[in-house]
Amino acid sequence: MAKYIEYEKELNTAQLEAVKSLNGPYLVIAGAGSGKTRTLVFRVVHLVEQGIKPDEILLLTFTRKASEEMLRRAALLLDDRCSKVSGGTFHSFANTVLRKYSNLIGIPNSFTILDQSDAEDTVNLIRTELGFNKADKRFPRKQALLNILSRSVNKSEEVGIILYDEYPQFMEWEAEIKKIQEEYKKYKFSKALLDYDDLLVYLKELLVKHEEIRSGLSRKFKYIMVDEYQDTNKLQAYVVCLLASEHKNIMVVGDDAQSIYSFRGANFKNILDFPKLFPGTKIIALEENYRSTQPILDLTNRIIRQAEEKFDKTLFTKKQGSKVPVFVETRDEHAQSKYVADKILELREEGVELGQIAVLFRSGWHSNDLELELANRNVPFAKYGGQKFVEASHIKDVMAYLRLAYNPSDAVSWYRALQLVRGVGPKTAEKIVSQVVMERRGISGSDGMAGKNEDLRNLFGLLKDVDINKHAPAELLRVFIKFYQPLMREKYDDFDKRINDLDSLERIAVRYRSLEQFLSDMALDPPERNIIEAGTKDRDDSRLTLSTIHSAKGLEWHTVFVIFVAEGHIPSYLSLENRDSVEEERRLFYVALTRAQENLFLLKPHLDRSPRSYFDGGGFVFTRMSRFLEEGGLIGKYITVESDSSDGLDDIDLDDIIGGESRRDKDFMDSLKDYFHDTE
Repeated sequence: MAKYIEYEKELNTAQLEAVKSLNGPYLVIAGAGSGKTRTLVFRVVHLVEQGIKPDEILLLTFTRKASEEMLRRAALLLDDRCSKVSGGTFHSFANTVLRKYSNLIGIPNSFTILDQSDAEDTVNLIRTELGFNKADKRFPRKQALLNILSRSVNKSEEVGIILYDEYPQFMEWEAEIKKIQEEYKKYKFSKALLDYDDLLVYLKELLVKHEEIRSGLSRKFKYIMVDEYQDTNKLQAYVVCLLASEHKNIMVVGDDAQSIYSFRGANFKNILDFPKLFPGTKIIALEENYRSTQPILDLTNRIIRQAEEKFDKTLFTKKQGSKVPVFVETRDEHAQSKYVADKILELREEGVELGQIAVLFRSGWHSNDLELELANRNVPFAKYGGQKFVEASHIKDVMAYLRLAYNPSDAVSWYRALQLVRGVGPKTAEKIVSQVVMERRGISGSDGMAGKNEDLRNLFGLLKDVDINKHAPAELLRVFIKFYQPLMREKYDDFDKRINDLDSLERIAVRYRSLEQFLSDMALDPPERNIIEAGTKDRDDSRLTLSTIHSAKGLEWHTVFVIFVAEGHIPSYLSLENRDSVEEERRLFYVALTRAQENLFLLKPHLDRSPRSYFDGGGFVFTRMSRFLEEGGLIGKYITVESDSSDGLDDIDLDDIIGGESRRDKDFMDSLKDYFHDTE
């Protein structure tokens, strides 16, 4: 029996308007804590309820977890039809489409996806082969090189512009970096390797060059929704516009005031310019906040009101609460740490759990002194922004075996797997890779390459014996783990601890039937280490959260402390010479403040002796309150507490999509090419 959804009772006026909007382009400006996810969930329900087929709805998000959770909630509200909606990340969507049609642009559909560290290793391999590793100690290392190349792709800008704007110290190497870019692209193409950026690059190429694919996909996905649109880069925005080209039934949801990821290539202009690309766009603002009290919102509204470019909105709430944000100036950094620790213990005594408290900061090193103070007080905490589970070296070792079983042309994985073998050094590895990959002999042609090295013969034999079509990923993983354990025991002193990680990897693999899907998911949406470890933690182990502001986006806590609210810290000294960077720092500060539900503390040490200060380094320097608090006459309107005081708290199924006549809107397609500077 179908459920009856009383939308008017469940949603406020603005949310209801967004949910019931169907045809045409819509831009939903969703203020912090305004029920953005709830709105998207109910719109999925409403679309399905209107008789639209679930597989004709496409929901694009930035994490797989986000899309899965939205569709799960939608299914609970209505029925299981909602779980059949096409949902996923930009990269997973691109992967799905390319697995079917990549042969049209010269790439086999058995391509391997390089994760971040593998892409860095590949760039380093090319850097070394070209001899640039010996050029000069100032020549960029592999991580910087990949960042430069990635920014060039995601911002749709030439390497020279990226160097001039973001890496001026490497300007003298522009020609060499362009050569690496060229060889990196050739190398990946020849080995059927794609990095994260390639997934979007080739999807765009497919949609632009093959009209029948673009029109077929656009007709298939009749209603498109994009979450966190302010975080899209130029390439993602172009892909979205192409997908909506046949019908323009597209709703993008986001908050221009929370665009904080330009270092990843996110383009703040995407959300501002959406109405220009889609004339007639209806803009709906979600302004009722369900998270914070009004005094906190009054501050955040005044902070963001000073932004130079924005959509106007004023957050308000019906939530009761009168405690105003507290500005605390302490003598120095240690006094700041002492105040925060004292207040946290006081809050815990009053019944606020540690898990409901967070300390936020602009850069990871800002919390160093605080971490020592908390440790001395025996206050348990978790710091966020750490290593991803799949980036641990022993996990990467085992994954290399699986990737070779799937794609024997994966030279990066060959280098890693071979150098684990006793008696195989870089030169031997290079020789074997040359024969197996470059000369295309494959695993079947590896006879005789191992010589007297028994371990190497065992590796070749193992790779010949496994059959990815007959064995599930977990079964293959068990075989490779058994082979790897003796090598792991020799390689790592903490062998016993690392075994637990391999067990966790096996538990993840059990969920998959396809090795391709397992490898793709582990590359595109790898689990965080703290999530993997969550199953071993005591559920009652409540810990304080320490987090960079970037890592805190999307989260909320009863009480939030923001430390180092001073010029040079917020905004960062690295941004002070660039107007756009300062504006992003303002949005970052706004994100920090809007995480608080009940209590908000802003702290600044009067004296700072950090050598990483934007001042001349060394010795004590006087700090100045962040300009974001000074602007708008904010000084004197919030409580200042002396450092020793304790007052203040009381205050896709893609089959058969081709066919049918394309409703190509030539003017629209031409306008897209002009806007995105696409020359095909």
